[in-house]
Amino acid sequence: MPLLKFLLAAFVLVFIAPVALSAVLYLSQNRGDWRSADRSSTGLLPPASGQADAVVRIFSARTVSWRGIVATHSWIVIKEPGARAYQRFDYTAWGQPIWVDRFVPDGRWFGSRPDIVFAADGAAAERMIPRIRDTIRGYRYANPGDYAAWPGPNSNTFVAAVMSAVPEMRASLPATAIGKDFPYDGRWAGLTPSRTGFRLNLGGYLGLTLGWVEGLEVNILGAVAGLDFRRPAVKLPALGRFGV
Repeated sequence: MPLLKFLLAAFVLVFIAPVALSAVLYLSQNRGDWRSADRSSTGLLPPASGQADAVVRIFSARTVSWRGIVATHSWIVIKEPGARAYQRFDYTAWGQPIWVDRFVPDGRWFGSRPDIVFAADGAAAERMIPRIRDTIRGYRYANPGDYAAWPGPNSNTFVAAVMSAVPEMRASLPATAIGKDFPYDGRWAGLTPSRTGFRLNLGGYLGLTLGWVEGLEVNILGAVAGLDFRRPAVKLPALGRFGV
């Protein structure tokens, strides 16, 4: 019984309390109507016309409406060398799920400012772009109706699949990226996207990840808590990462 009480207290502290705190923070903000929310550029990307090199970026921002309490939306931006414009890829619930250039490349996601999850420029980015395009073209959940906000496949599942195809990114989506652990390749056990560890998951509902890049992550019903060893930090559901 003492062990059971300890586990219950740990679950409340690590999983329930962060969600409750995030809900309080959300309710304290005057976010307005999401349909008229700001989607303008944040200035995180320089003008494409002045950037001769190849570019790869992965962004993540709090998602729309109340879902932003617990979840973030991720997307991919690329630009070939010499190209005069960026190209942005989102995976959404609306119509054909893979959307291309429907939003500003570095724009706010319905009012929420994005964070840069990964950035590469020049020759490194140029080597990644063909695999990124191939993964997007061959994505297995690309048909209308495939999208599922929970447990996936959603925008974070889509981006995680691309990151798995380009393991040298050596980056991990945030703990708030619900859906990143959905089995985008149909396998419930295998290497982490960075190829630096191993993960087990039960259809995105439950899972365990251990890797040098991803750290230690426990997934319970899509909520992720864990530790980052490479850049010491704590990962909490709804709140995200706290550390170096």
